[in-house]
Amino acid sequence: SIWQILEVMVLSALAPLSLGFHAPMTAVAPASRAAVRMQVGYVAPTAPGVAETPLARGNAPLGIDSSILVQGGSLRTWSYRSPSVEQVQVVLSTEGRPLDADIELWQGPDNTPCKMRVYVENGQLRPFSAVVETPRGPNTIAIRNIGQVEFPLAANVVADNVDAPSAECLDTRMTIQGGALRTYPFDPTVDSVQVLLKTDGRPLNARIELLQGPNNNKQVIELYTEDGLDRPFFCILETPGSGNVVRVVNTAPVEFPMTASVVPNSINEQMGYEAVLGGDVVLGGDAGW
Repeated sequence: SIWQILEVMVLSALAPLSLGFHAPMTAVAPASRAAVRMQVGYVAPTAPGVAETPLARGNAPLGIDSSILVQGGSLRTWSYRSPSVEQVQVVLSTEGRPLDADIELWQGPDNTPCKMRVYVENGQLRPFSAVVETPRGPNTIAIRNIGQVEFPLAANVVADNVDAPSAECLDTRMTIQGGALRTYPFDPTVDSVQVLLKTDGRPLNARIELLQGPNNNKQVIELYTEDGLDRPFFCILETPGSGNVVRVVNTAPVEFPMTASVVPNSINEQMGYEAVLGGDVVLGGDAGW
């Protein structure tokens, strides 16, 4: 009949529409997904709440990276509620631009038991790495990039596998009176040094400088700790090249002495075979022409 013919025509016209709405999406082959990931620079996703940035990775293999990009003028915080977290390690780096940051430890309202100002001339060649004591939680680490917007930095704060001073660093300590300073020159074979500052329980105010040449500051750390015994300061300074000198200044009054230990951390034996500007070269010596 005519009605049956019309019904068949209507159903045949609606069939493509129903298929368009209900047909499942075509699966993408794994090879195609891999090709797309390579084109857009895909990196394996990180843990929830952790940002993954090319700046933070540097030369590290592709994978999980807990570093966070801190733009110029911005602030990032890391909170640890567990009292079992007694120390954390702070690592700051850049893509080769200068690094200028404020690091503070917050414990309770309006209580800042430790704070430091960090400047590095080249955050890729000399990344900043320090250990902050966090006894009696909860604690919060606040990192503020006080540089301009053109100078972002990558920040990473971890509570496991924290660096510790060596036995030599713990044994070789020197007292620095208030207002005094000490200098520690190092050979070109030393790639990095350990710095440990403590007091007998009094406040700790110090400035650590890495010099390479006359008054040429490559890295500067201005430090304050309310209790140098409960919260000692430990960091590792990268010292590539030759002519590196670490200068430690006790900026507190004479009533607040402190102890300092600065020892080599890593040695590069190959550096000793290269030419060093200003080395042991004597002009006009016994060599004949």
